[in-house]
Amino acid sequence: MAAAAIAATLSSAVLAQTPQQMAEYRQKLAAYTAVRQPFDEAASSYWTAISDKRRARNAKRRSNETIVAEDYVLTQPPVYAGPPKPVDPSAPETPRKLRAPLPVVADFLANAKEHFQFTPRKPVTEIDYKRAYARVASSYGLTRDQAVRIYSFESGGNGKYDVQAGLEGNRPGARAISTALGYNQLLTTNTIGLLTEHGGVILKALHDKTQQASGPQKAELQRKTAIVQQMVAFCKTVPNQWGAHEKLGVTPRGIAVHALNLDIDVGPLLQTLKLMDSVVFAKRKGYTAPLSAAELEMMNLTGDGNGFDMVSMPQAMRTVVPTSNFFQRNGYERNPVAIRNNTVSKLLVATDARMDNQINLQGAKDLAAGF
Repeated sequence: MAAAAIAATLSSAVLAQTPQQMAEYRQKLAAYTAVRQPFDEAASSYWTAISDKRRARNAKRRSNETIVAEDYVLTQPPVYAGPPKPVDPSAPETPRKLRAPLPVVADFLANAKEHFQFTPRKPVTEIDYKRAYARVASSYGLTRDQAVRIYSFESGGNGKYDVQAGLEGNRPGARAISTALGYNQLLTTNTIGLLTEHGGVILKALHDKTQQASGPQKAELQRKTAIVQQMVAFCKTVPNQWGAHEKLGVTPRGIAVHALNLDIDVGPLLQTLKLMDSVVFAKRKGYTAPLSAAELEMMNLTGDGNGFDMVSMPQAMRTVVPTSNFFQRNGYERNPVAIRNNTVSKLLVATDARMDNQINLQGAKDLAAGF
C-alpha cells in the first residue's frame, strides 16, 4: 500500500506540470549542462594534477632533491561561472535533512562526568588560565610572539579558555560550527591524537605536580592522574590515525576527553603540545629557521605536512604558488580566505594582518603579560 501511494503521488506530481514548464526546464538543463560538463572535466583534471604534484614533491623530499616552482600547479583552479542547476518541476519535494547539533562545552562536561567521573579544575579567573598557559608554552620554547599572535588569530584576540568556534560572541541564535575549543581551537580529533601520542608526557607532568602538592590538592591530583590514564588508554583503542580519531571523537567518551582542555592542569599543556608538534615536525624535516607566528599558524591550520610545504618554500616562490596546492578540493572550495588570498604570500600576509588587528585586544594583552 505504501509503495502504491508513493507511486500515485509521483505520478500526480509529473501530471501537474504543464508541457511548457517541462520544455522550459529541459531548455535550462541543456544550457546548464553545456557549461557545467566542461567545467567539471577541467576541475577534475586540475585537482588530479594537484594530487599528482603533491605526491611527486613528497618523493623528491624523501630523496633530498630541491623543490622548484614547477613542482607545483601554478595556475588557479577553474571557477564555475555558468547558470545554476535548474530545479526539475516534476520531482517531488524532499524534506531538508536536519544536521545533528554539534556538542558544546556543556556536553563535554556532562560526558566527562558521566563516562570518566571527571570534572575539570577550572581557573578562578581567566588571567589564571592565561598565566598557566604562558608558563607551559614558555617552558616548551614557544615565544610570546608565537603564542599571543596565534591566540589572537584562533580565538579572536579576546577569547576565553572555553571559547568554541561559532560561539565567540554573545550573538542571539549563535551555533557551534565545530568542536574547536580553547586558545588554539583544538578539535576533539586533536585532543584524542594528543592523548594518544603524548599521553606519557601529560601523565608525567601531572605526576610531577602531584609530588609538589600536599593535602587535599595532592589527593585531587592523584585522582586526576588516574582518570587521565584511563582517557589515554581509551584513545589508544583505535589506530593512531586521523580518521580513526575523528570517528572516536563523535562518541560519548570521545566527546568526554575534550573536557581536558577546560582543566587548568591539563588544558594549557594540550594547547601547547598542538603547536609544538608543528615546531618539532619542521625541525625534523631540516627547517631550522625560527617559525614566524603566521608560518606556525599555517601548519596549525592546514596540517603539518601542507603547512611545512608552504613554510619551507623560498620567498620568491611564495608569490607565484597558488594556495590550492595545499588543500583537498572540498576543503579549498569551502575556504573563502584561501580562495581570496590565492597565493602563499597573500595568505601569509592576510594571516599576519588579522593577527596585527587582534593583538591589541585585551585578551591578547593579558596573555602577553603572562610571559
